Amino acid sequence: MEERLQKWLAARGLGSRRQAEEWIRAGRVCVDGKPATLGQKVTGHEQISFDGRLVRAADPAVQRPRTLVYHKPAGEICTRSDPEGRRTVFDALPRLRGQRWVGVGRLDVQTSGLLIFTTDGELANRLMHPGTGVEREYAIRVQGELDDEALRKLRNGIELDDGRVQFRRFQYDGGDAANRWYRGVLAEGRNRVVRRAIEAVGGRVSRLIRVRFGPMALPRDLPRGRHRELRPGELRDLYRVAGLPAPEHIRPRRNAFDRRRRRG
Repeated sequence: MEERLQKWLAARGLGSRRQAEEWIRAGRVCVDGKPATLGQKVTGHEQISFDGRLVRAADPAVQRPRTLVYHKPAGEICTRSDPEGRRTVFDALPRLRGQRWVGVGRLDVQTSGLLIFTTDGELANRLMHPGTGVEREYAIRVQGELDDEALRKLRNGIELDDGRVQFRRFQYDGGDAANRWYRGVLAEGRNRVVRRAIEAVGGRVSRLIRVRFGPMALPRDLPRGRHRELRPGELRDLYRVAGLPAPEHIRPRRNAFDRRRRRG
């Protein structure tokens, strides 16, 4: 069965569908020795290469997709490599054979907290797509205090250089006069959007932690710099908000009594 090349690449964990489209436009993908074109369809029987290396055409169902949560410390960057030699989030992830970790969104170098990584490129694409509207929740420490007018603007929406941003929820969460904590919820993931929004109303973020992405909260028992695989129930919730069917191996199994009842 034919499918679009970018979808085929994403299904094999090379990256999200959006990333695959960028690679095709840049001429980094070839089909049978010729540069691929955006929208081109393939069956998987072709010789498909990425940056000169042959992409394995094995059925992605042979290798179950993996998804994990990572507690990013401040100071790590979210790229696969860094010319300055800084540590990246990918340095802490398990090694894979025949698959590739795809990060679901990014956090800037000084932001810590929850990151999700998956080998399912389509899941990553859906979760990151603006149309899906997946919520991101942050714990935000601000120097000083945001007044009522600043809070009103954040809740009602403000204009930034790259467009309007509006918090779904933004509320005070404790602290003293020098540093106050707030909780903010957005349904988008633009670059440094939380910090820029706070600066636009006269505040300054001194610490920023992502504590939730969609249905997945940062586990309280997960130390910084560590990761764990998502449990079946957590995975099902993640596929549900992405609008995708859950992989077969994490679907709830009906017992024999349930099957007899359905037949009866």
